[in-house]
Amino acid sequence: MLARKGLVPEGFLLTRLAEDANQPNRFRTKAQRARFITKNGSCNVAHKNIREQGRFLQDVFTTMVDLKWQHSLLIFTSAFLCSWMLFAMMWWLLAFAHGDLEPRDPSEPGPVPCVTAIHSFTSAFLFSIEVQVTIGFGGRMVTEECPLAIVVLIIQNILGLIINAVMLGCVFMKTAQANRRAETLIFSRNAVIAPRNGKPTFMVRVGDLRKSMIISATIQMQVIRRTVTAEGEVIPVCQLDIQVENPLRSNGIFLVSPLIISHTIDRGSPLYELSAQSLAAEDLEIIVILEGVVETTGITMQARTSYTPEEILWGRRFVSIMTEEDGRYSVDYSKFGNTVPVRMPALSAKELDQTRGVQDTGPHEGKPQGWGLVRAGRGGYRRTAGRACEDNLSRPWYAPAEKDEQEKSKEKNGQKKIVKLEEIGRKMEEENMEDMSE
Repeated sequence: MLARKGLVPEGFLLTRLAEDANQPNRFRTKAQRARFITKNGSCNVAHKNIREQGRFLQDVFTTMVDLKWQHSLLIFTSAFLCSWMLFAMMWWLLAFAHGDLEPRDPSEPGPVPCVTAIHSFTSAFLFSIEVQVTIGFGGRMVTEECPLAIVVLIIQNILGLIINAVMLGCVFMKTAQANRRAETLIFSRNAVIAPRNGKPTFMVRVGDLRKSMIISATIQMQVIRRTVTAEGEVIPVCQLDIQVENPLRSNGIFLVSPLIISHTIDRGSPLYELSAQSLAAEDLEIIVILEGVVETTGITMQARTSYTPEEILWGRRFVSIMTEEDGRYSVDYSKFGNTVPVRMPALSAKELDQTRGVQDTGPHEGKPQGWGLVRAGRGGYRRTAGRACEDNLSRPWYAPAEKDEQEKSKEKNGQKKIVKLEEIGRKMEEENMEDMSE
């Protein structure tokens, strides 16, 4: 139900069910689209026809850690059983070569055996277990009669310590993997596109269920889509970065409470030409990656999820889930993924810019179209009453306006109006005297 599995209140699961039931059914009739990253963060890519299988054996430890638990437990059990059986065979051969397995009269004293109380392969197997796991029941022991038995005892002890160290290390790494901490990091099941500060914005919500924080948390987004180059080459996996909005001009976040991660869809965004109608037909996948250091263990972890076009809601925004109660903030996770509709045109960001009269001339510049817009200061435009703007485009906004025809004719004839400084000063003195008399 969740993007990340974890311990969450039942109310959140019930709300998740109710939210899924309220979604439109027009997407459910379509065939399920393949995705690279599943909702729980695992990679949905199958590797086939790998010819160099021996490379996995060169890194045995990592291969064992990556195995599933049932496979790991099978390898652990087989390793111990095989080692016990191997050394049991060696102890039985030593006893057989020394003649310790021959029947003797208990009343007559015989030669000193290499290992006491070994009469069959079963007793040799029990002695092998006692030696390797250092149980030592006391019924069987190595004597000074056979130096080779002492050498076998030393080898078995060393090999047993190596097996225990490797197996315990694998178990520790499997239980303390960084992705286990990511199980308590949750993402909203759906992403939304809604206006924010007058611009269409792509938003997802992320939260942490544990009280222990993620240190140096960073988040990034990528778009995976199929593209075709100018030469006709089809690139099935083209990764494009999406800039995450952050006042600190970085991808770092302070995940003390659930946050809404936003991306403004502008001319530099890969989603610039995405509209409500073309969203369902788009072949893209938006991947969200959260990285950080676990505060309690210091291990670097990563949580992932992805959103397909069916999971992106147009014209909706997330509801507020944080309130202030008794001098502290409270988060209601039962509304974590709830959304509400907002008024938003179905046009793409590119079509909205064209409607407003801004052409896509570059990554940071725009010029008005020739349908009655002129510049009204730095970076702004104003609408004129039926006047084209081609003439105004040729002159910068800071250039002085052209003079009237009468002033131009006066300048040509030399009849320029001149105002003397004495007349200006006299008028200012008269105005001051009148103000003082009043």
